[in-house]
Amino acid sequence: MKKVLGCLRKTVQDFNMIDEGDRIAVGISGGKDSLTLLKALRLYQYFSPVSYELEAVTLTMGFDDFDLTEVENFCNELDINYTIKHTQIGRIVFDVRHEKNPCSLCAKMRRGALHNAALELGCNKVALGHHREDAIETLLLSLFYEGRFNTFAPVTYLSRKDLTVIRPLVYASEADIKRVAQKHNLPVVKSPCPANGITKRQDMKDMMCYLNQKIPNSSEQILSALLNSKNINLWEKA
Repeated sequence: MKKVLGCLRKTVQDFNMIDEGDRIAVGISGGKDSLTLLKALRLYQYFSPVSYELEAVTLTMGFDDFDLTEVENFCNELDINYTIKHTQIGRIVFDVRHEKNPCSLCAKMRRGALHNAALELGCNKVALGHHREDAIETLLLSLFYEGRFNTFAPVTYLSRKDLTVIRPLVYASEADIKRVAQKHNLPVVKSPCPANGITKRQDMKDMMCYLNQKIPNSSEQILSALLNSKNINLWEKA
């Protein structure tokens, strides 16, 4: 946890993510990343130079077998208010629209629903659990399928909703997050999505596993390129 918390602290400082008085809605999917983020942000409150409040939010997708009881207990242990928003996004994407490539539409609908939920809770920021490998996989997807260098930003201001999206774990590795989830016995809930594990993103994840076997520090080098490439400026520090 100390390593992940150190990454979060550096990311928050490098990109000026959290300001005095922020109310931050943390998107909780039930996966290891979002649960680790929630715990890390709760711990960071104890030594953050600014004070901020946390809300935890989960969107249900309309799938069966998605029990959030343990996640709710986890939030209670952290003394963080937990809101569950019930949606039918999954059923719309798969059963109504019959999308051949469902991830894009699903992600767009989930973003809109989460942003609206955050505003309803009086939050001015939304925190997502994307980590270093997520950023790299998004970069590779953009490169191979769009022909451009692009990935999500650590901080994104949404002017139409006056809401800021932050990703405090982008310096943290997925391996370290896995270790935190296992060591602290976080209540991870398996994704009920039918497309889980068979997406193009999974292909990029498999590719990075291969690269890391051949070039052990490849993920660190790609992250360094994102931060230091003066001709691209995808990630500009505050």
